[in-house]
Amino acid sequence: MTEDKTTKTTTEAKAEVTETISAPKAVETVKEVAPETKTSSTSKTTPKDGHWWWGTGRRKAAVARVRIRPGTGLFNVNKKDLTEYFTELRDHQNVLKILEKTNTSRSLDIFVNANGGGYTGQAGAIILGLSRALAKYDPSLESLLRSNGYLSRDPRRVERKKPGQPGARKRFQFSKR
Repeated sequence: MTEDKTTKTTTEAKAEVTETISAPKAVETVKEVAPETKTSSTSKTTPKDGHWWWGTGRRKAAVARVRIRPGTGLFNVNKKDLTEYFTELRDHQNVLKILEKTNTSRSLDIFVNANGGGYTGQAGAIILGLSRALAKYDPSLESLLRSNGYLSRDPRRVERKKPGQPGARKRFQFSKR
């Protein structure tokens, strides 16, 4: 009887081996299909107006209207170069980080009209507007942009000043008597 049990386990092991051998064949067929579907999903869309892909971004009190098109890598913000407009290295790097992650830094011309708020708010608005425009330009980039948090708007705003107080949260000194 013990011999029967061992033969059963060896036949079960053989069945498992054949299953594992057949599994890579299925993976090979998936590898053959994946590039075809990938090329069809990475095909660029055509913009509605025929020339530009638009994206609007907002942060704090700043609004940025971003237009992109295939080109040489030109990046203008309010008719100035990106490095001239953003003097803070942090803002400049944050804006360019999107283009590096999506590998589109030298293939797109980007034109931005930004107004309202300060430089940091405008940089955040440009990041959101650029990511929205890139998602329209190439829909396959949307998952990458969403996983890195570029497609979510930062809802924080400046809290308003309350009446009878010197600021939004600050209070006058309390006097018991």
